[in-house]
Amino acid sequence: MKRILALTAALGALACPLAASAQNIAITNATLAKGDGSEPVEGASVVVQNGKVVAAGVGIALPAGIETVDGTGKWVTPGLYSALTDLGLWDVQAVGDSNDTAADESPFNASLDVVPALNPSSQHIAVSREGGVTRASVTPHPGNSIFSGQGALIDLGADAAIVDNARAFQFVVLGETGARLAGGSRVASQVVLRNALREAKALVGTPAGAERASDAMLTHADAAALGPVVKGEQPLYVMAERASDIRAVLALKSEFPALKLVLVGATEGWLVAPEIAASGVPVITAPMRDLPEQFEVLGSTQSNIGRMVQAGVKVAIGMFAGDNQPRWATEQAGNMVALTRMPGATGLTWAQAFAAITSIPAEISGMGGKDGGKTEGVLAPGAVGDVVLWDGDPLELSSAPVSVWIDGVKQPFDSHQARLRERYQNLDRTYMPKAYDW
Repeated sequence: MKRILALTAALGALACPLAASAQNIAITNATLAKGDGSEPVEGASVVVQNGKVVAAGVGIALPAGIETVDGTGKWVTPGLYSALTDLGLWDVQAVGDSNDTAADESPFNASLDVVPALNPSSQHIAVSREGGVTRASVTPHPGNSIFSGQGALIDLGADAAIVDNARAFQFVVLGETGARLAGGSRVASQVVLRNALREAKALVGTPAGAERASDAMLTHADAAALGPVVKGEQPLYVMAERASDIRAVLALKSEFPALKLVLVGATEGWLVAPEIAASGVPVITAPMRDLPEQFEVLGSTQSNIGRMVQAGVKVAIGMFAGDNQPRWATEQAGNMVALTRMPGATGLTWAQAFAAITSIPAEISGMGGKDGGKTEGVLAPGAVGDVVLWDGDPLELSSAPVSVWIDGVKQPFDSHQARLRERYQNLDRTYMPKAYDW
């Protein structure tokens, strides 16, 4: 038996890349964007030691003997933080066997946990890492219930240990999708949501081993999973698009005061921006929705984020699922900056837009402060050593990362797509058929 266990451990080690050691490194003379909402500064340096940022700014002293990278002509930033992705949950959209994003036929919903399904070897993770993404939240998609399940926070390091925080939040869908899943109307979805929270609250107060009420509708596992939500220990991410749906979400606080709400979607958020700001509930949204493709988004506009931020709402750019890849966050943030030059439109400053894809999503996830000893999405003393060196302004389409470090470990640029590029960009045509000789 011991030989079998040893062989299993050895095979496991071969299957998963070993975690590399953090480097002590300084990047000098680069344009620095800290990700904290401040404007970029030129001629700056960043020092990372033992996996943490120890200094970032202009005129800082470098430790003696530290490995130095010349950042002349380049930009140095924190890694991108992608809010609400499906990274690691699927390989090929059209192949159901490779897709764990939704459990359409499961008898469980709120108790579903994405962690066992996460695949550190997913090419989507590798490609996103090459695009400068170093951290992300991963959420399940709704299946046959308004409750999708529990999401996780991950890093995109090239090793097997990618989970930073399991069961980090609970996801529920209202609006048109929630209405359909709950029985055909928003009225039903509101009853389903409130009944579930009440059952969870009752279970929290029930002595161990005691029987539950005979009219309980949730499985024990789902009611237990919602216990941390009603106690305010686990954030509740609520997807709602229409202004009236957003108001209904904000009203939950009057009935369940401990809820830690995060609004997702909020395409008509600009219509109720003062109310969202007054509630202190943050928003994760996609910035480019400007078509009334559904009745619940008739008020969609690309100025949605800019107007909410002007009203005082904390807004992160996110919702990177399916074909909306996390590495495109810089393009979407750049479009927010471009809006400031459009007559009648409301966009973001460069610093605001970059914070919306770095420090703000990290704060919303609970990793922006000192939670768990980590500070993510910024380059500041004490922050995790997630550093990206770009060949130009990261919000410009023509720019790309040239090096990425996660926790101070330099990451490989070795995705399947990168290998395909190397394979086909310089083909040997010596033995091609005559038909190709023209």
